[in-house]
Amino acid sequence: MASGHMSVEEVKKHTRIYWVIFSSLLLLTGVTVGISYIHLPFTYAVILALVVASTKASLVALYFMHLISEKAVIYFTLALTAFFFVFLIIIPWFIPWDFATH
Repeated sequence: MASGHMSVEEVKKHTRIYWVIFSSLLLLTGVTVGISYIHLPFTYAVILALVVASTKASLVALYFMHLISEKAVIYFTLALTAFFFVFLIIIPWFIPWDFATH
């Protein structure tokens, strides 16, 4: 183990995890396609689509980009980015967009 090589059991464990994540991504892609056939109000459809897309993006970032095993600084940076994303999405709701009166 000191030479940096993984045992066969560790490789099988990691391979199984990747197959589970891959299967989850396929399932969530199917959910996304299924949602497109359901006639929901626009707001609910967008919220549901963003939840599914965020879940898929999180799985890819955590497992395929190996962020699941990174240090706290990476998590802090990721959380800060998510906070500012949500903040910038919410800002337009509080700005009056009545251009007709100006």
